[in-house]
Amino acid sequence: MKVVISGGGTGGHIYPALAVARGIKGRLPDTDILYVGTREGMESKIVPAAGFEFASIDISGLNRSSILKASASLAKFPKSIFQSWSIIKQFQPDMVLGTGGYVSFPVVSAGTLFPGCRTFIHEQNAFPGIANRNLAKKVDCTMINFPEAARHLKAKNIKVTGLPVRQEIMEVDKGQAISKLDLDENTFTLLAFGGSRGAASINQAMLQLLQAYPINDIQVIWITGDDAYEEMLMQMGDTAAVQGTVIIKPFMHNIEDAMAAADLAICRAGASTVSELAILGLPAILVPYPYAAENHQEKNARALIEKKAAEMVIDEFLDGDTLFNKLEELKNDKSRLGEMSLNMNKEARPDALNKILDIILK
Repeated sequence: MKVVISGGGTGGHIYPALAVARGIKGRLPDTDILYVGTREGMESKIVPAAGFEFASIDISGLNRSSILKASASLAKFPKSIFQSWSIIKQFQPDMVLGTGGYVSFPVVSAGTLFPGCRTFIHEQNAFPGIANRNLAKKVDCTMINFPEAARHLKAKNIKVTGLPVRQEIMEVDKGQAISKLDLDENTFTLLAFGGSRGAASINQAMLQLLQAYPINDIQVIWITGDDAYEEMLMQMGDTAAVQGTVIIKPFMHNIEDAMAAADLAICRAGASTVSELAILGLPAILVPYPYAAENHQEKNARALIEKKAAEMVIDEFLDGDTLFNKLEELKNDKSRLGEMSLNMNKEARPDALNKILDIILK
């Protein structure tokens, strides 16, 4: 069997695609898999390093900052369709799967035109992106992470599968994680992170929180991102020394330990992040990234708020005072925090990968 997979732009589109690729190879080792992305995207480095064949097309996301830039993005579209069709025709796949991002649109579109080829897309967010809203009308099956996404799609066939998460998240043990990080199991633990590059608003709010408020009764794990780490340390001075247990890291390869050890997180609301929170039943104060396409992170957060699984603070309104008040409110209401944890865990779909594989390999 031959399979084309496409998705790019962010790790949130790439890593689930790779999880599916590995799953296919696990079930059908002789399958030929070709991953199609862009030369400029993260996928051009991540995919070959993961051991999969990679091909590229020339396309960029729609730049809405000006008519001129938007026109330049649109001008690449006909060429990307032609390139995608050439790749599909040469490779002759039995199946094409798109996991989102602008690159997947021309690739999956070309797949729908190739005789005998089955086509699938996976939508991660509560509000589908424009590419998947259009593709859903054409493909054989649209798989979704949030059930709420279905109301925004006109599709032949919709299946709720969830989103594949890293195996480390599935296997982490809370007790062992607390021990590894040298934390006290009886002390409330706050985890703050903003993705691989950090989040300026979360970092500033954490800095203000630690400098302005006495929080000796909690433990903090703060992942700043590589770019902000030195500046945050410099501004902190000796605050960490007088505030109790504060672990500050630029990045954590074993972030699953931090998530397992925590009682509450403050973080962004990307699809991969909230899927991992759900697996661990970790309540969160979500701060949606304000520049996400079509504001999809806020819609992810609101879907969880409706289910009483999370709280939300809009990025521009986040500061140390707001964070302290939210933290105190939740920390001192154990029944509410417990309810949030249970409701978050209800959203978990630990069998997401197998569901996706069952559908596409049927």
